Amino acid sequence: MAEAAPTEYFIQGITSTGKRFRPSDWSERLAGVMSCFGPGARKGPNAYMQYSLYVRPTMIGDLKCVILDSRLRDIEPMAFDFVLNFAKDNDLVVTEACELQLEHAPALQTKRHII
Repeated sequence: MAEAAPTEYFIQGITSTGKRFRPSDWSERLAGVMSCFGPGARKGPNAYMQYSLYVRPTMIGDLKCVILDSRLRDIEPMAFDFVLNFAKDNDLVVTEACELQLEHAPALQTKRHII
């Protein structure tokens, strides 16, 4: 039986009233704060910045978004709540969905479809 894709929350850079959220780099800042959560997170003086697999910035069309993976709740519930509360406190639109890899995509180029 196929394993179900994890639930993801798409936090969009737009408020419920339709205004774009500022500052313009909010998604990178939020994902940067959460970069220490997840496998392969580096620590110490020689660590380099890399986004977490569980909180990552993206663009959907011309709209900045953050994708929050529900698996973060199992690893660090407070971090998961922090991200969702950030969206709630700033009145951002949040959509529950999952990101799927298309199997017929060319080997060198991965295509993604958001449902």
